[in-house]
Amino acid sequence: MRTALVIGTGLIGTSAALALASRGVTVHLADHDPGQARTAAALGAGTADTPEGVVDLCVVAVPPAHVAHQLADAMRRGVARGYLDVASVKGGPRRELEALGLDLTAYIGTHPMSGRERSGPLAATADLFEGRPWVLTPTRDTDTEVLNLALELVALCRAVPVVMDADAHDRAVALVSHMPHLVSGLVAARLEHAEETAVRLCGQGIRDVTRIAASDPGMWIDILSANPGPVADLLADVSADLDETVRALRALQSADDGERLKGAEGVETVLRRGNAGQARVPGKHGAAPAAYEAVAVLISDQPGELARIFADAGAVGVNIEDVRIEHATGQQAGFIQLMVQPAAAPKLAAALRERGWAMRQ
Repeated sequence: MRTALVIGTGLIGTSAALALASRGVTVHLADHDPGQARTAAALGAGTADTPEGVVDLCVVAVPPAHVAHQLADAMRRGVARGYLDVASVKGGPRRELEALGLDLTAYIGTHPMSGRERSGPLAATADLFEGRPWVLTPTRDTDTEVLNLALELVALCRAVPVVMDADAHDRAVALVSHMPHLVSGLVAARLEHAEETAVRLCGQGIRDVTRIAASDPGMWIDILSANPGPVADLLADVSADLDETVRALRALQSADDGERLKGAEGVETVLRRGNAGQARVPGKHGAAPAAYEAVAVLISDQPGELARIFADAGAVGVNIEDVRIEHATGQQAGFIQLMVQPAAAPKLAAALRERGWAMRQ
């Protein structure tokens, strides 16, 4: 791939353009807002100039509701040898293109499973997709050259290709992305009018649960409008689970010992199902989740502190598998949890104590 046209210079489009440009591809940028395309160009994502001839690949990075229109326009103009989109739903756009009577041998639907709470070109980074799954949904009609171009794009963005059926993809993302986003929003909504004294007690748990609720509602309306059925089905199942959990909690308030026992069993069932589901979430490098042990250390909010603790861990030969930071409300300090192999935890804790770090038991 030597040339590409990216239509849509938001977070995903600009990030893909930055990755391509950094690896020597000549990237042309287009957007309904020319100012946004110029911003992406100023960031090093390519040029806002119109390509003089046919490019190798056209990447359409617009909201799902506009994908078919933009692809149809680009394909009718013959701007590229191959075309793909990066929308978060796949079945709907393809059916819209089929209804328009277009030859889809030069098209493949794709979806990089990566993003941020912020949107727009200023939030873009060339490494946004690194190590992340990038779904490809070829059909029997997809031209081999186009599939190869898509695989090359994924490789240049250092993502991991995953081949799926389009409708299976839409059901999957409803489960692992779209439904959780709405649930996160519902939890965060409980905080809107909560008393300030309660909000000040927020810890890492509520931050983890509500992090994605900070995303742009307009963008998510576009996404959910393109995949409402599977998301609604999942939310109905969650609603049924919530009803059962509410009944179990009410039973715990009963004066009857038998009712309280049934209530406790009901709550335990929900929690154990949660344990089982969470254990299936892929861990480091996509492998099965490992049972790491946390070494918790008090750390001040000062420049160089993170570098110093990582250096101290490295000095004793302990590999940090993962990191979690729990910020202290209103304080210039917090706790950092260094996730390590269980056998390495005592060694790391002892070494950090010797170096003056305050440990949390």
